[in-house]
Amino acid sequence: MSKPKLQTGLPADAGMASEALERAAAILESEIQDRRITAAAILVARNNTVVLSTGYGRLLPDQDSPPVKPDTVFLLASITKPVTACALMLLVERGQVCLDDPVSMYLPDFRGGERCNVRVGHLLSHTSGLPDMLPQNTALRRAHVPLSEFVRGAQQTPLLYSPGAGFGYQSTGILLAAEIVERVTGKRLRDFEKEEIFDPLGMENSALGLGNFDILDMAWCGTSTSESEDLRRFGPNSPYWRDMGHPWGGMHSTAPDLAILLQTMLNGGEYTGKRIFSPAGVAAMTTDRNGSLNAPWGLGWALAASPVWNYFGDLVSPGTFGHVGATGTVAWADPGRRLLCVILTNQMVENGRLLKRVSNAVSAAVVR
Repeated sequence: MSKPKLQTGLPADAGMASEALERAAAILESEIQDRRITAAAILVARNNTVVLSTGYGRLLPDQDSPPVKPDTVFLLASITKPVTACALMLLVERGQVCLDDPVSMYLPDFRGGERCNVRVGHLLSHTSGLPDMLPQNTALRRAHVPLSEFVRGAQQTPLLYSPGAGFGYQSTGILLAAEIVERVTGKRLRDFEKEEIFDPLGMENSALGLGNFDILDMAWCGTSTSESEDLRRFGPNSPYWRDMGHPWGGMHSTAPDLAILLQTMLNGGEYTGKRIFSPAGVAAMTTDRNGSLNAPWGLGWALAASPVWNYFGDLVSPGTFGHVGATGTVAWADPGRRLLCVILTNQMVENGRLLKRVSNAVSAAVVR
């Protein structure tokens, strides 16, 4: 039977308490009033029913800027990573790539030392040994180099540990995963994701890079438009950084669009009759791949069981998966409760504590 489309309904119809959801909303409203953040959006859904979808604050920190709406576009930062992983997993499902293939099979310049032991799966579970960012990251951004220069650097930078022997959160690994997608498909990742994920799911306000969006029509990153010269040149609000399409942090989207992707995962890969991923693929993406490393992680998706990575709050079920972004964003889904939550803000507060507080209030809203 086809899974229904997300529909708006009353909290009581979804077994949730409206008072608890109001508390979640009040936390964001308070942060806006105190100007610790100046833009936010939240969406909560349970059992395919959207029970909260609201925007807060303004697009720009200026008081006369247009208000944030429930479907305002935000820069997601690292929530981009599991979407990149979804693209690569489509190739795994189609028999074009295997997770235990050497990365060098697809990227011949990725060679020397222990690089021959790095497998495709290591890139998605953060166990490849690659660093998070390149040592020359700032210099490359300051010079406005294209993404291909980051790819070249990632293929040459030294590994920090033997592949599979440890865990180290790594944007460079996700970058090489994206490069594999592009070389296998012959398409830019932004185009492949649009054609194979966003368009089929009806994620009309999502794009890797700027797409057709205008920066001034999106939520501004940060609480001030006064920026240093470096931030103006290559910071999160610069045209260069917004449109690069970097696969570890360059996606733009809305709370409703991310809710569709999370619901698709909860549905085993299908949404409104459209099969995007297989149940087997979804299971592989959302269950621990790191065994004895004490660093639970799926393929792209972070897991609530991680002892150092739970930005989903203290009350979610053990099987909860999702991701956080450094711009102050989080998206998670709790399969045990058929619950999903997307919180988008424009600045990380207290190392993610705000996101956890709101998430706790959302989880506590489930009453039956």
